Amino acid sequence: MSTIDTGLTLLKSAAGRVSAANGWMGNAFKGWMPTGLYARALLIMIVPMVVLQSVVAFVFMERHWNTVTRRLSAAVVQDIAALIDVYKGYPQDKDRNEIRRIAQQRLGLVVDFLPAGDMPPPGPKPFFSLLDQTLSVQLGRQIGRSFWIDTVGRSNLVEIRIQLDDAVMRVFAQRSAAYASNSEIFLFWMVGTSSILLIVAVLFLRNQIKPILRLADAAESFGKGREAPNFRPRGAREVRRAAVAFLEMKSRIERTMEQRTAMLAGVSHDLRTILTRFKLELALIGDNPELEGMRKDVDEMSMMLEDYLAFARGDSGEQSQPTDMAQALEELRSDAERHGHTATVAFNGLPVVTVKPASFKRCLANLVTNAARYGKNIAITGQRDHRYLTVTVDDDGPGIPAHLREEVFKPFLRLDNARNQDEGGTGLGLAIARDIARSHGGDITLGDSPMGGLRASVRIPV
Repeated sequence: MSTIDTGLTLLKSAAGRVSAANGWMGNAFKGWMPTGLYARALLIMIVPMVVLQSVVAFVFMERHWNTVTRRLSAAVVQDIAALIDVYKGYPQDKDRNEIRRIAQQRLGLVVDFLPAGDMPPPGPKPFFSLLDQTLSVQLGRQIGRSFWIDTVGRSNLVEIRIQLDDAVMRVFAQRSAAYASNSEIFLFWMVGTSSILLIVAVLFLRNQIKPILRLADAAESFGKGREAPNFRPRGAREVRRAAVAFLEMKSRIERTMEQRTAMLAGVSHDLRTILTRFKLELALIGDNPELEGMRKDVDEMSMMLEDYLAFARGDSGEQSQPTDMAQALEELRSDAERHGHTATVAFNGLPVVTVKPASFKRCLANLVTNAARYGKNIAITGQRDHRYLTVTVDDDGPGIPAHLREEVFKPFLRLDNARNQDEGGTGLGLAIARDIARSHGGDITLGDSPMGGLRASVRIPV
């Protein structure tokens, strides 16, 4: 292998590791990011604001305040150096009253002289004190003598002690004379303006997010077969455009369903008229054993026609309303027992659920009828929580193989050796049930029952 090939291999390996690390960091970052549009929009506005203010604060504090503090500290140290020169140049002032007067009246300093060697031990240095560092640098640069400073002992004063030849000069200076101490005002204005901008951003974004949430609620209600009262396009131009598109789509779907229902009503009327004519003709012929088969065929055609129309019509036209599901399940149990089956019912949670009563009861009745056709014992269980209503129908029949449990929901499908092989059956019972469940925003699943047969579970959002 040549040197170029080795280099390319190393580059590919490094690029792969970088890509893997980038993907891992991206996934970790996504896990910390909020999922809601409102929170993400706030982050988009808050993060740049915080970064900008942090940079401004850093630049201002590190450059402006440092420069001002250095100049103020240098001026104070220059005044002290001048007092030391006066002290050396005028030895005739034995009591040093003139130096004290000049320092206090002209320089704003309080000066005192202590006996030689009266220097306190060095104290602990502050972890971060710009004033302490600046004063130390200026004292060492301009005076060049042993010194001791205390910038934390008294809040408004700074104490400086300098070792002279025959005494120790103690100087008290105002902290404001050596340090730019207006940081509180700057931080107050920065935090105050940021808070005002944040409140305005929160109120503005909330008003912008509300139309999107209303549109989502309207779409969800439409998916559940419910109406969204007082919904109209609001908000920004793009949100209004999406809302108008949703309303147009909703109108087209409803118009299509109305046309289909009207067409099916006409077909139903025509076919029922013909079947009624057949029944009248058979009745006029009289009792004849040879005609009994024809009567059965006509009855079967009537039942098949009703099933076809019910499947094609769905639950169009019916409005959702609060329904007592515990009472509905009890009625299903009574119907099953009237046909000679043993049935039990249990319901947990708040029983009132907003559904289309007739169609949803037909969905459950199809499942119970299917269970009653192939099992002797039936168990109906309802569970309602804050999100879903779940109804399970268990039986002790032969069940359906796992690989065929999705196939039985196809319209007009009847299994050769399973549960749908019934005389007069059309293979639409489970298809109609699933169609109704999905029109409510839910679904139906099949599984193994603890009773040994089949479990049909209906779950719809509440």
